[in-house]
Amino acid sequence: MGYTTEGIRNIALVGHTAAGKTTLLEALLHAGGAIQTPGSVERGTTVSDYDPMEKARQQSLNTAIASIDRGACHINLIDTPGAADFRGPTLSALAAVETCAVVVNAHTGIEYGVARMMEYAKARGLARVLVVNKIDGGNCRALVEQLREAFGPECLPINLPAQNGKTVVDCFFQPDGVADFDSVAAAHRRIIDQVVEINETVMGHYLDRGEEGLSGQELHDAFEQCLREGHLVPICFVSARTGAGVKEFLHIIEKLLPNPKEGNPPPFVKGTGANAVPIEAVPDPDRHVIADVFKIINDPFVGKLSVFRVYQGTVRKDTQLFIDDGKKPFKVGHLFKLKGKEHIEIDQAIPGDIAAVAKVEEIHFDAVLHDSHDEDQIHLKPLDFPQPMFGLAVEPAHKGQEQKLAQSLNKLAEEDPCFRFEHNKELNESVVRGLSDLHLKLMLERMKERYGVEVKTRPPKIAYRETVATRAEGHHRHKKQTGGAGQFGEVFLRIEPLTRGSGFEFVDEVKGGTIPNQFIPAVEKGVRQVLEHGAVAGYPLQDVRVVVYDGKYHPVDSKEIAFVTAGKKAFLDAIAKARPQVLEPIVNLEVYVPDAHMGDVTGSLASKRARINGTDSLRGGELVIKAQVPLAEVTDYQTELKAMTGGQGRYAIEFSHYEPVPPQIQKQLVDAYKPKPEED
Repeated sequence: MGYTTEGIRNIALVGHTAAGKTTLLEALLHAGGAIQTPGSVERGTTVSDYDPMEKARQQSLNTAIASIDRGACHINLIDTPGAADFRGPTLSALAAVETCAVVVNAHTGIEYGVARMMEYAKARGLARVLVVNKIDGGNCRALVEQLREAFGPECLPINLPAQNGKTVVDCFFQPDGVADFDSVAAAHRRIIDQVVEINETVMGHYLDRGEEGLSGQELHDAFEQCLREGHLVPICFVSARTGAGVKEFLHIIEKLLPNPKEGNPPPFVKGTGANAVPIEAVPDPDRHVIADVFKIINDPFVGKLSVFRVYQGTVRKDTQLFIDDGKKPFKVGHLFKLKGKEHIEIDQAIPGDIAAVAKVEEIHFDAVLHDSHDEDQIHLKPLDFPQPMFGLAVEPAHKGQEQKLAQSLNKLAEEDPCFRFEHNKELNESVVRGLSDLHLKLMLERMKERYGVEVKTRPPKIAYRETVATRAEGHHRHKKQTGGAGQFGEVFLRIEPLTRGSGFEFVDEVKGGTIPNQFIPAVEKGVRQVLEHGAVAGYPLQDVRVVVYDGKYHPVDSKEIAFVTAGKKAFLDAIAKARPQVLEPIVNLEVYVPDAHMGDVTGSLASKRARINGTDSLRGGELVIKAQVPLAEVTDYQTELKAMTGGQGRYAIEFSHYEPVPPQIQKQLVDAYKPKPEED
């Protein structure tokens, strides 16, 4: 290994579907000497789209990693899916990089995926670069104006297309040549002015001696600071198909983009909840190891592969590593670099690098690997993943495969943080959840291909919740005598609603030992039984505080089971007096349709109890309609939208919040609920 941490560049290629990210990765690998011939998406020969499903669909469905070595520079590139349906793996990659290269299709402009990834990268504090691809034939002049209008005046070209997109001319290092639009000299001045104003020392040297008085290191440091603070978003132009601008982009990566010592520090914290405190992971190879697992691959032939980014210390073969707060370490038997589906064995991974270990079943997504007993609660601040709201109830198509189904679904869920598998014991229903119907369809198809498990599906029940609207008090005395020692426990409690999304709080205000301390956990256990199974319609209860303030006990007959029962029934008594409510999930809905269909779509949404929040015009006569709507109203919206728009409409949803259902719907849900009979 001939590079140090200063020589590493970690870059995620993100953007909208069909922007050409995979083709750009091929072009970069070829230009950097990592492959002899660029692969083709159409022929299924690319490094990153190696999965059979990706080849068949000619679309990235998961992230893939490859690297380039250029002298002392080691560039780790992560190709990501562009479709919103596979946003989980894409966002996972943000935990491993300093820079997001947001790829924009010059022919289609600013699409949904571009805007969202710019937002995600900014929120994560990453350096951002806009890479305009397919410049041959695109209206690059208009696109630059749109990018600056959408994302701010800090978006400035660092090079410009020339000869009708057949090549690019540099606007930063050696600003000479004639561009297809704009003056190269003017573009150079704008980007230099933007760079030097971030640093007072550099600005002083620039004002005193002009640009010639600035050292290369000063310019690099100021440029990197601009990227880190969001003061500059360079715009690069390429054509991945023809190779125009690809070598120039590699040069920008090598000379200007931040290395792991220069990027914003990763948001590690130690401890949990209110006790969590930020800590700094220092990219020092001689300190103890801190690494974060950002990708899991369950390969039927190789086994489980855990891909991690090293933030501190050096991981070597035979290193003993702990997982999170685990007390039993595992030994690194083999250490790999990834090149698509290839696993290249290496001796060590230094701070800033990306590597993988195989066949360690205990490792999970977002696990922290370390070699210090003192770091038992350290973790990286979680990414803000979209909540999976599309659901399907599943059962094996063939009897006897229940256990194999659960194991297969859990393996898929390890790989994609936006795919979840849950089993509702009360309803005896297994449900998979994802970001769209397409997401679920492809995940279940992958399960069939990998693990040979087929399923039957049907719509699941909506994930309703219960809560209370006002304060109330509850009481129950549990007394049972069956000969010999009996059961006795009495509980007084009060409940009050919490703000939506707060969850549950249990407070012990018992004075004078009216309920002995050893029985307070039993009271809470009874209360939590109601939380899990609901009180009026059979749905989990949330956003409530329970305060136990009094009770009675018997020195002989009081037992844990008595206070579990008393706590449960006192809670139910209070809920009945507290105006119980059934809550339904509300989702943010964005519908993309040709403007000719706007009336039909908005009318349809109005019939679904939707609140229309506005519309935006997009390029090519397309509109995006933004609304909030109950999830129960859009469970089969894909079919309806396709019929309304002749297949031209598409939509995306994200969970927003819970709110009370209308009274008539609550009555239907309550009437349909058949609770299990209480055991005495």
